[in-house]
Amino acid sequence: MNNPQTSSPIDSAASACAELLLDARRGLRLHPKRLPSKYFYDARGSQLFEDICEQPEYYLTRVELQLMREHVEGIAATLGPDALLVEYGSGSGLKTELLLGEMHHPVAYAPVEIARDALDASIARLAARFPRIEMLPVCADFTRGVVAPLPSRQAQRTIVYFPGSTLGNFEVHEAIALLRQMRTQIGMRGGALVGIDLKKDATIIEAAYNDRAGVTAAFTLNLLERLNRELGADFDLGQFRHRATYNALAGRIETHIVSLAAQDVHVAGETFHFDRLEAMLVEYSCKYSLDDFSRLAQKAQLRVERHWTDAQQQFAVVYLLPA
Repeated sequence: MNNPQTSSPIDSAASACAELLLDARRGLRLHPKRLPSKYFYDARGSQLFEDICEQPEYYLTRVELQLMREHVEGIAATLGPDALLVEYGSGSGLKTELLLGEMHHPVAYAPVEIARDALDASIARLAARFPRIEMLPVCADFTRGVVAPLPSRQAQRTIVYFPGSTLGNFEVHEAIALLRQMRTQIGMRGGALVGIDLKKDATIIEAAYNDRAGVTAAFTLNLLERLNRELGADFDLGQFRHRATYNALAGRIETHIVSLAAQDVHVAGETFHFDRLEAMLVEYSCKYSLDDFSRLAQKAQLRVERHWTDAQQQFAVVYLLPA
């Protein structure tokens, strides 16, 4: 069998700067201000996130990786043979490597990743590790809708893989819309494998987003540095700080960038005023119970077929089928 060639990423870089400017202006005009968390992941942001995953307080990646190592054979058997694996927000692909290594004759792997550097690095490593699996990378924002390239060998089913609890970064209506997108993509014969962070003691959750080394703070403030670099903005990073707190009523971490002084910031010729201690929302990180998530999936016409959790019930990987 000939080794399939890795295809070139479908790159939307030509319009990326214009889209960033549009979203930045829209968000900075709001009251309260907010910026989309997807813009965390430029090259430096992606590296900082990898560093976050190494922090002792950040249990999520460590627990999910261990869960995958313990259950990957059963997960792969559940997914079935001859599948096209489409991954939303593929990042470094460490969990994907475990999964591809156990799947039965996967037809192709189509990672969808907004950060081009992270996508290129991941594909280079996985293509070398799995030379018989066709690589179909897509450099794009998966929330805009995804059309995966057609593999050269016909797949029996499409599996959407969405690890890392990233679904929790969306508000409820956005999460339902994304699950509906998955429902459309998998059709009647496919499935979706989704990672979710489970509700637990608030001190454990808050510590994960406020590591002592300050890596998460640097990751958050890198969003402002990106606006400076790519849009010619003039944010003074020394005049802003990271703040992440757990809202128990809403069941989510709420991450803000807080202005330490009354100040004006300029972005592409437009002036935006910040009051002292004004907080700008940059990310939600929702936590679920298994019942919460089942109800959420039902609103997207999906049902929970199986789930796997770690021994301490901190994290879950859930397999969804069309309802």
